Amino acid sequence: MAARRTSLPTVDALDDALLREIAARGGVRHYAAGAVLVTEDDRSDALYIVLAGRVKIYGAGDDGREVVYGTMSTGEYFGEMTLDGGPRSASVATLEPTSCAVVPGADVRDFLAHHPDFALHLVMKLIRRTRGLTEQVKSLALDDVYGRLARLLRTLARDEDGVPTLPERLTQQDIAERIGASREMVSRVMKPLAEGGWTGQKDGRITLLKKLPARW
Repeated sequence: MAARRTSLPTVDALDDALLREIAARGGVRHYAAGAVLVTEDDRSDALYIVLAGRVKIYGAGDDGREVVYGTMSTGEYFGEMTLDGGPRSASVATLEPTSCAVVPGADVRDFLAHHPDFALHLVMKLIRRTRGLTEQVKSLALDDVYGRLARLLRTLARDEDGVPTLPERLTQQDIAERIGASREMVSRVMKPLAEGGWTGQKDGRITLLKKLPARW
Protein backbone atom coordinates (compact mmCIF):
# COMPACT_ATOMS: atom_id res chain seq x y z
CA MET A 1 0.00 0.00 0.00
CA ALA A 2 1.36 3.41 -0.97
CA ALA A 3 2.07 5.76 1.89
CA ARG A 4 -0.44 8.57 2.28
CA ARG A 5 1.09 11.96 1.54
CA THR A 6 0.01 14.92 3.64
CA SER A 7 0.09 18.40 2.14
CA LEU A 8 1.87 20.68 4.59
CA PRO A 9 1.17 24.41 4.74
CA THR A 10 4.09 26.45 3.42
CA VAL A 11 2.96 30.04 4.06
CA ASP A 12 1.82 31.94 7.12
CA ALA A 13 -1.49 33.06 5.59
CA LEU A 14 -4.49 30.82 6.24
CA ASP A 15 -6.54 29.52 3.33
CA ASP A 16 -9.80 31.42 2.87
CA ALA A 17 -12.16 28.73 4.20
CA LEU A 18 -10.18 28.17 7.40
CA LEU A 19 -9.71 31.91 7.89
CA ARG A 20 -13.46 32.55 7.67
CA GLU A 21 -14.25 29.71 10.05
CA ILE A 22 -11.94 30.75 12.86
CA ALA A 23 -12.59 34.47 12.31
CA ALA A 24 -16.30 33.78 12.92
CA ARG A 25 -15.35 32.83 16.51
CA GLY A 26 -14.36 36.42 17.27
CA GLY A 27 -15.45 39.98 16.82
CA VAL A 28 -14.12 42.28 14.09
CA ARG A 29 -12.26 45.41 15.17
CA HIS A 30 -11.00 48.28 13.05
CA TYR A 31 -7.82 50.22 13.83
CA ALA A 32 -6.25 53.39 12.49
CA ALA A 33 -2.66 53.47 11.27
CA GLY A 34 -0.20 53.61 14.17
CA ALA A 35 -2.51 51.92 16.68
CA VAL A 36 -0.87 49.56 19.20
CA LEU A 37 -2.88 46.32 19.29
CA VAL A 38 -0.92 44.41 21.93
CA THR A 39 2.02 45.27 24.15
CA GLU A 40 4.94 43.08 25.17
CA ASP A 41 4.33 41.39 28.55
CA ASP A 42 0.53 41.87 28.37
CA ARG A 43 -1.38 38.95 29.89
CA SER A 44 -4.22 38.88 27.34
CA ASP A 45 -4.55 35.65 25.32
CA ALA A 46 -6.69 36.58 22.29
CA LEU A 47 -5.63 35.58 18.77
CA TYR A 48 -5.68 38.34 16.15
CA ILE A 49 -6.40 37.47 12.52
CA VAL A 50 -5.57 40.20 10.00
CA LEU A 51 -8.55 40.61 7.66
CA ALA A 52 -7.23 43.73 5.91
CA GLY A 53 -4.21 45.99 6.35
CA ARG A 54 -0.71 45.41 7.68
CA VAL A 55 0.95 45.29 11.11
CA LYS A 56 4.49 45.19 12.47
CA ILE A 57 5.72 42.93 15.27
CA TYR A 58 8.41 44.60 17.36
CA GLY A 59 10.20 44.92 20.68
CA ALA A 60 11.26 48.13 22.41
CA GLY A 61 14.07 48.91 24.84
CA ASP A 62 13.93 51.17 27.89
CA ASP A 63 15.50 53.93 25.79
CA GLY A 64 12.64 53.78 23.27
CA ARG A 65 14.61 52.13 20.49
CA GLU A 66 12.76 49.46 18.54
CA VAL A 67 13.70 46.27 16.75
CA VAL A 68 11.17 45.02 14.21
CA TYR A 69 10.82 41.26 14.04
CA GLY A 70 8.62 41.28 10.95
CA THR A 71 5.34 42.35 9.38
CA MET A 72 2.03 40.59 8.72
CA SER A 73 -0.78 41.24 6.29
CA THR A 74 -4.16 39.83 5.22
CA GLY A 75 -4.75 36.19 6.17
CA GLU A 76 -1.97 36.03 8.77
CA TYR A 77 -2.43 35.86 12.52
CA PHE A 78 -0.58 36.66 15.73
CA GLY A 79 -1.03 36.04 19.43
CA GLU A 80 -0.59 32.27 19.41
CA MET A 81 2.41 32.50 21.74
CA THR A 82 0.09 33.21 24.68
CA LEU A 83 -1.74 29.88 24.31
CA ASP A 84 0.65 28.49 26.95
CA GLY A 85 -0.67 30.98 29.49
CA GLY A 86 2.41 33.20 29.33
CA PRO A 87 2.61 36.94 28.58
CA ARG A 88 2.87 38.53 25.14
CA SER A 89 6.36 38.09 23.71
CA ALA A 90 6.22 41.17 21.45
CA SER A 91 4.27 44.32 20.71
CA VAL A 92 2.15 44.74 17.58
CA ALA A 93 1.14 48.00 15.88
CA THR A 94 -0.65 48.82 12.64
CA LEU A 95 1.29 50.21 9.69
CA GLU A 96 -1.91 51.28 7.90
CA PRO A 97 -5.67 51.15 8.61
CA THR A 98 -6.26 47.54 9.62
CA SER A 99 -9.16 45.23 10.45
CA CYS A 100 -8.72 42.16 12.65
CA ALA A 101 -10.90 39.36 13.95
CA VAL A 102 -10.10 39.03 17.65
CA VAL A 103 -10.74 35.50 18.92
CA PRO A 104 -10.66 34.79 22.70
CA GLY A 105 -8.01 32.29 23.80
CA ALA A 106 -10.60 29.76 25.03
CA ASP A 107 -12.24 29.71 21.60
CA VAL A 108 -8.86 29.30 19.91
CA ARG A 109 -8.03 26.27 22.07
CA ASP A 110 -11.44 24.73 21.29
CA PHE A 111 -10.93 25.39 17.58
CA LEU A 112 -7.51 23.71 17.71
CA ALA A 113 -9.02 20.63 19.32
CA HIS A 114 -11.56 20.20 16.53
CA HIS A 115 -9.52 21.39 13.50
CA PRO A 116 -6.26 19.45 13.04
CA ASP A 117 -5.59 21.37 9.82
CA PHE A 118 -5.34 24.60 11.81
CA ALA A 119 -3.24 22.86 14.47
CA LEU A 120 -0.84 21.70 11.76
CA HIS A 121 -0.69 25.19 10.26
CA LEU A 122 0.17 26.60 13.68
CA VAL A 123 2.90 23.99 14.27
CA MET A 124 4.50 24.70 10.88
CA LYS A 125 4.35 28.45 11.52
CA LEU A 126 6.11 28.06 14.87
CA ILE A 127 8.77 25.85 13.27
CA ARG A 128 9.46 28.48 10.60
CA ARG A 129 9.59 31.17 13.26
CA THR A 130 12.11 29.18 15.30
CA ARG A 131 14.29 28.61 12.25
CA GLY A 132 14.12 32.32 11.41
CA LEU A 133 15.04 33.39 14.94
CA THR A 134 17.95 30.96 14.95
CA GLU A 135 19.27 32.56 11.76
CA GLN A 136 18.75 36.05 13.18
CA VAL A 137 20.72 35.27 16.33
CA LYS A 138 23.50 33.74 14.23
CA SER A 139 23.55 36.79 11.95
CA LEU A 140 23.64 39.26 14.86
CA ALA A 141 26.52 37.35 16.44
CA LEU A 142 28.62 36.69 13.34
CA ASP A 143 27.72 39.23 10.63
CA ASP A 144 28.59 42.90 10.33
CA VAL A 145 25.95 45.49 9.37
CA TYR A 146 26.45 44.85 5.66
CA GLY A 147 26.04 41.10 6.13
CA ARG A 148 22.80 41.56 8.06
CA LEU A 149 21.46 44.06 5.53
CA ALA A 150 22.32 41.85 2.55
CA ARG A 151 20.67 38.87 4.22
CA LEU A 152 17.51 40.89 4.86
CA LEU A 153 17.29 42.08 1.26
CA ARG A 154 17.85 38.58 -0.14
CA THR A 155 15.27 37.10 2.22
CA LEU A 156 12.54 39.62 1.45
CA ALA A 157 13.06 39.96 -2.31
CA ARG A 158 10.51 38.33 -4.64
CA ASP A 159 10.85 37.90 -8.39
CA GLU A 160 9.01 40.52 -10.45
CA ASP A 161 9.57 40.19 -14.20
CA GLY A 162 12.97 38.64 -13.56
CA VAL A 163 14.12 41.28 -11.08
CA PRO A 164 14.25 40.47 -7.33
CA THR A 165 12.14 43.18 -5.72
CA LEU A 166 11.09 43.86 -2.14
CA PRO A 167 7.29 43.53 -1.85
CA GLU A 168 6.98 46.54 0.47
CA ARG A 169 8.49 49.99 0.74
CA LEU A 170 11.17 50.10 3.42
CA THR A 171 12.83 53.29 4.61
CA GLN A 172 16.39 53.23 5.90
CA GLN A 173 14.93 53.54 9.41
CA ASP A 174 12.73 50.49 8.76
CA ILE A 175 15.78 48.50 7.69
CA ALA A 176 17.80 49.71 10.67
CA GLU A 177 15.08 48.51 13.06
CA ARG A 178 15.05 45.09 11.43
CA ILE A 179 18.79 44.43 11.48
CA GLY A 180 19.73 46.06 14.77
CA ALA A 181 21.74 48.99 13.39
CA SER A 182 21.51 52.77 13.24
CA ARG A 183 19.87 54.57 10.32
CA GLU A 184 23.16 56.37 9.65
CA MET A 185 25.02 53.08 9.31
CA VAL A 186 22.36 51.69 6.96
CA SER A 187 22.70 54.83 4.84
CA ARG A 188 26.47 54.38 4.64
CA VAL A 189 25.99 50.84 3.35
CA MET A 190 23.06 51.47 1.00
CA LYS A 191 24.59 54.46 -0.80
CA PRO A 192 27.51 52.60 -2.46
CA LEU A 193 25.22 49.66 -3.31
CA ALA A 194 22.99 52.04 -5.27
CA GLU A 195 25.90 53.93 -6.83
CA GLY A 196 27.55 50.66 -7.88
CA GLY A 197 24.41 49.40 -9.60
CA TRP A 198 23.69 46.54 -7.19
CA THR A 199 20.37 48.01 -6.04
CA GLY A 200 17.74 50.19 -7.62
CA GLN A 201 14.19 51.43 -7.06
CA LYS A 202 10.81 50.39 -8.45
CA ASP A 203 7.74 52.30 -7.24
CA GLY A 204 9.65 53.23 -4.10
CA ARG A 205 10.69 49.63 -3.43
CA ILE A 206 14.24 48.30 -3.44
CA THR A 207 15.30 46.09 -6.34
CA LEU A 208 18.35 43.84 -6.55
CA LEU A 209 19.83 44.47 -9.99
CA LYS A 210 22.73 42.04 -9.61
CA LYS A 211 24.04 39.59 -7.06
CA LEU A 212 25.09 41.35 -3.90
CA PRO A 213 28.78 41.07 -2.93
CA ALA A 214 29.53 38.38 -0.38
CA ARG A 215 31.32 40.95 1.77
CA TRP A 216 31.72 44.71 1.81
